[in-house]
Amino acid sequence: MNDQQKQRFSEQIEFLLEMDKMKNIWRQTLVLHEDRQENDAEHAWHLAMLALVLHEYANEPVDLKTVLATVLIHDVVEIDAGDTYAYDAAGNATKAAREQKAADRLYGLLPEEQGKWLRQLWDDFEAQSTPEARFANALDRIQPLMLNYTKGGISWQKHGTKRTQVEGRMQPVYDGSQVLGDFAMDIIRRAAEEGILRNE
Repeated sequence: MNDQQKQRFSEQIEFLLEMDKMKNIWRQTLVLHEDRQENDAEHAWHLAMLALVLHEYANEPVDLKTVLATVLIHDVVEIDAGDTYAYDAAGNATKAAREQKAADRLYGLLPEEQGKWLRQLWDDFEAQSTPEARFANALDRIQPLMLNYTKGGISWQKHGTKRTQVEGRMQPVYDGSQVLGDFAMDIIRRAAEEGILRNE
């Protein structure tokens, strides 16, 4: 490799080593087969599996490679910004500023064109501005709903979450997938009927 190629490779490796920190960002959702929280790396992997299996249910044709890349990098910013619980009003008030600053640093570690590509995917995800971003966002909302319901609603009960809050959180799923939106609302209905989600 010449000096330019060595520099590029070095930047890529630095970014990849930094990504290992995702394994230590703990989410509110619990994994199904242990009594512990899921980490961001596990969440991203599971979203990639959802995308691989369920992309036929996107409202619009999507490029699977773009969806997979989006779900793998959408929470990278939490290395610096931390995970913000979906129903934490105070945390969500500062989330955008914290995550923009994190995106500048983390995607800036990569060679310029790769950093710009991944940053654009993240910006699209945040704005839900493409079919791929809308479908990725739908998956990002569905996955913790599925786990939380299957786990008996532990995090809903811990935080006193209401049915109306979860319904509001799931409404944008319809922008990415009618099928997954209906699936989400059915889970919420069942959770409320079973008493694991506050029916108000």
